[in-house]
Amino acid sequence: MNALTAIQPQLSLSDWLADLAVDALIDEADLSPKPGLVDRRGSGAHTDLHLGLMHASALALWPSFKAMAEAAQQRGAIDLALREDVGRIGREGEVEMLRVTGGVNTHRGAIWALGLLSAAAALEPRELAPEQVALRAARLALLNDRAVPVTGDSHGAQVCRLYGVHGAREEAQLGFPAVIQQALPQLARSRAAGAGEQNARLDALLAIMTQLADTCVLYRAG
Repeated sequence: MNALTAIQPQLSLSDWLADLAVDALIDEADLSPKPGLVDRRGSGAHTDLHLGLMHASALALWPSFKAMAEAAQQRGAIDLALREDVGRIGREGEVEMLRVTGGVNTHRGAIWALGLLSAAAALEPRELAPEQVALRAARLALLNDRAVPVTGDSHGAQVCRLYGVHGAREEAQLGFPAVIQQALPQLARSRAAGAGEQNARLDALLAIMTQLADTCVLYRAG
């Protein structure tokens, strides 16, 4: 018996991972106060987002996260076939997200990051240390999805060239260093120091924000 079946014996692995991914998105939206971001106080710097929309978007992505985890279980290895499965499912999830939100991009980056992590966790459910999951996700992200549609230059790509920073794609390919090296250590330190869970999570967020070159922020504000 591994940790997953011990905690949620009535759920399949893919169901449980999809639950975790959606819970993470809802917890992130609810965490307050977050500088400039949607939270329980309001919409921050966003005129097209609100908390209810973030929740609806997160719930709409549950089938996509489940499907990515199932694809990883079926493929059983990090290879091009799995990378293209994850990419296809992610693009289908994005279509559903945009349908639910009326065209607003609420979670495109989260589909990429949490989709990779869900697949990576499903591949080796007995090896779930954060560093292990992030490394498998990075190996998957490094593979080239041949089915990615050729589109115009994204805002993120423009910012990466202009400021010489890396974006969400590269962050994943590096094994999510902002999470592994900044956020999780700070979360552990804050919890050990007696901070409440909300404050510990805010500390972790700020640890990321002080280090990560966020292409959305750079595009909006320079």
